[in-house]
Amino acid sequence: MEDAPMNGRMNSIAWRHEWAPAAARFADHTAVVDTDGAITYAALFDHAAGVAAALADMPADAVVATVMPNGRHAVAASYGVAMAGLTEAPINPALSPDEIAHCTRLAGATRLLTVPEVADRLDDLAPILDPRTVPPVPIADLAAVHVDADAPGRIMFTSGTTGKPKGIVHTHGGRWIANILQRASLQIAPVEGCNVLLMTPYSHGASLVTQAFLDGGAAVTLLPGIDLPRVTNALEDKTVDQIFASPSVLVRFAEAFAGRDYRHIRAIYTGTAPLTPDVYHAAKAIFGPVVRITYGKTETFNPITVLTPAETDRWYASPAAAASNCVGWPASGVEIALGDDDDPDGAAPAGDDRAAPRPILLRAQHMMAAEIGPNGITRRPPDGFHRTGDLGFIDAEGRLHLAGREADVIKTGGYRVTPDEIEAQLRPAMPGGELVVLSLPSAYWGEIITAVAAGAPEGWEAALAPALEAMTKHKRPRLFVDVEAIARNGLGKVVRNRTREAVLARYRVVDGRYPALEPLADTAHVDSMAEPVHSPK
Repeated sequence: MEDAPMNGRMNSIAWRHEWAPAAARFADHTAVVDTDGAITYAALFDHAAGVAAALADMPADAVVATVMPNGRHAVAASYGVAMAGLTEAPINPALSPDEIAHCTRLAGATRLLTVPEVADRLDDLAPILDPRTVPPVPIADLAAVHVDADAPGRIMFTSGTTGKPKGIVHTHGGRWIANILQRASLQIAPVEGCNVLLMTPYSHGASLVTQAFLDGGAAVTLLPGIDLPRVTNALEDKTVDQIFASPSVLVRFAEAFAGRDYRHIRAIYTGTAPLTPDVYHAAKAIFGPVVRITYGKTETFNPITVLTPAETDRWYASPAAAASNCVGWPASGVEIALGDDDDPDGAAPAGDDRAAPRPILLRAQHMMAAEIGPNGITRRPPDGFHRTGDLGFIDAEGRLHLAGREADVIKTGGYRVTPDEIEAQLRPAMPGGELVVLSLPSAYWGEIITAVAAGAPEGWEAALAPALEAMTKHKRPRLFVDVEAIARNGLGKVVRNRTREAVLARYRVVDGRYPALEPLADTAHVDSMAEPVHSPK
């Protein structure tokens, strides 16, 4: 043993070897269902092998951007890039042309896989290949391309809720480990007979779930967004048994399916945003206690934490659920710590349910290798923690609670307040519609806490009066305003800066001790309703 070399590194990876067994084992089984119908494992993987063959002329370190609408061709494009041994940069086709161009250039992509309806909106970014036109190649005949486990495998993009998207580099080895952990943590093992409904962009979380399900012989129903007629048919026909749905999608389901019984659904996977008690109980009434909550980040593939359906149901049966966003315990391979400005890697003591929110730090076997931003590439230091930008605390049971984003913290009158805690106190009093809390600039206060509603009935501001009275004064919103819609990204996350821009496009802030909003056009005047709060001495 003393003379034997010890190599702790992962072996090289050949994705063709990883997926060829599934293509043969489940050849005639349905792999993907989309708006064009169903495609078998054999046909899907031969299509992907055709894409890989079409990319064989590219150098080993090349980056290929995949800008594909949800469906079988998105899966084939992604798998094809991997089997060619290249780096994939998946981009949401719903982004604006400028955002797609930003992501493509940031990643350094030299080939772009997309469809004409997307390509027609783009400038000449890179040579374009339409995966739908590529002839299939039997995966058994495709030459295997071995890649170093530490080589860049995917460049994912952050959601851009606080600025332009950044590129997050994951290695081929990290992707392989993440898939193993994803499969291990799923509530229902993805095997033959399972079919999960996915509606979020394939360029993000849907691709990770797809790989986990296809590895086990299960099927994936991949729709281009929330298509309620198709979703209804799938539920009525019982062709799907699991669903990935963000809280905003569950709101749509609660409205559309109230009074119906879809308890054949065995698991609903949710995350990306806080799940309020009202939405949870509405979903439970339709589907049963099958909601599983996870916390995920572009920098560390989902799941980071897990709250199983039984644990979720127990949490939402407690009064504490109304005021906190519990996302569960760390998943396998994940280490969570809480830091502060002076000690970014320091862990906070667990066990205080009233702990002040602190920055959430992550370290995992499958986390990002580097970040690409406006200043170039920043590599993650070995064994280093990643500061997520999220705030939270760890309760007495060891569960993580999310309390908002560091970038969203409102500094008003000498205090620091998180929008999430204000929303948690006000939402139960809302008579309907959506509520988001954000800040507007102020020379007098620093920032003005502002409650923004969309789709709320007339008089919603007055309905909040009892909840406002019960709040600490410096946390009360000073301004109340309606907008047509709350801005969200493709994953359903609220984008506060875009919502703020929508408010400021219609109103001018009248600053001072008693702030107000003055309409820039023919809109109603919106005044401050809350008592002014003096800055601390």
